[in-house]
Amino acid sequence: SMAGQSRAQKMLVQTFRYKSLGQRRSFTTAKPGTTRVGWIGTGVMGKSMAGHILDAGYSLNVYNRTKSSADSLVSKGATWCKTPKEVAEASDIVFVIVGYPKDVEHVILDPETGVLPGLAPGSVVVDMTTSQPALAQKIASEASSKGVHSIDAPVSGGDIGAKNATLSIMIGGEENVVNDVRPLFETMGKNIRYMGLPGKGQHTKVVNQILIATTMIGMVEGLLYAHKAGLDPLQVIDAVGGGAAGSWSINNYGPRICRGDMEPGFKVQHFIKDMEIALHEAKAMNLQLPGLVLAHQLYTELKKLGHEHRGTHSLILALENINATNWKKE
Repeated sequence: SMAGQSRAQKMLVQTFRYKSLGQRRSFTTAKPGTTRVGWIGTGVMGKSMAGHILDAGYSLNVYNRTKSSADSLVSKGATWCKTPKEVAEASDIVFVIVGYPKDVEHVILDPETGVLPGLAPGSVVVDMTTSQPALAQKIASEASSKGVHSIDAPVSGGDIGAKNATLSIMIGGEENVVNDVRPLFETMGKNIRYMGLPGKGQHTKVVNQILIATTMIGMVEGLLYAHKAGLDPLQVIDAVGGGAAGSWSINNYGPRICRGDMEPGFKVQHFIKDMEIALHEAKAMNLQLPGLVLAHQLYTELKKLGHEHRGTHSLILALENINATNWKKE
């Protein structure tokens, strides 16, 4: 209920207020050479993001479920740790970017191997996974009871944004703590926005994914129409990409679709997870979002066709399937 939610919010605010008052921070603003950074999750996004932190001169402790995907970071000077807890014990600020909310919960809260049990009071855990706002609040209150700070900082910008350090970062947490971590955010992103208390970063990312969901439908429908009308889709992108119909997706993913390159900037299975978080949140707020429902259906179709490991722009394959067409072969 709304009343219950706002009561929980108030309690959360109080917890933070009391915790931060008497608390000596183990570090002030993040600085290379002084601040020890931990990184958990070296997938498509995480590997690039952690690389920027290393390049900025910070020492880095790293863990990933599959050790081999952290090899390139270790060869650049990162220290491999055997568990998330081990990363936390050696770090002042620990970043997490993993697949699903259940992974976030396990990595951060597991009593045996988790980040939280390993962090010293005054340390910070930053979750950059797109996850549930309620989980961000839960982590924040558990962290707070241990004298640890928690930030939710999901990102947008895909593999390109991660590589080029141009990500948008949407942040929830205590503002003074966020400011202390800001220099690290600045190594990874360009548009760094403080949105409010724990959970607010995740809510902002939900908005981001709702916007993308129907944008992707428009993009692939437009390209399919262009093909059927006998136009050169790349010329069409040049013609419309700079105007009112332009979007990041058509300009970045459109050319990949035209080349038949369906490799992920962002995986279908992860986008389905994000849409399910959005649908769950919308339902809790009694909000009907029919466009989001449609996008979720189409992406679920795409997954059934076996494309869950491809990029979100492979949605064109679901539309081709509906229309019994294949523009690459025509």
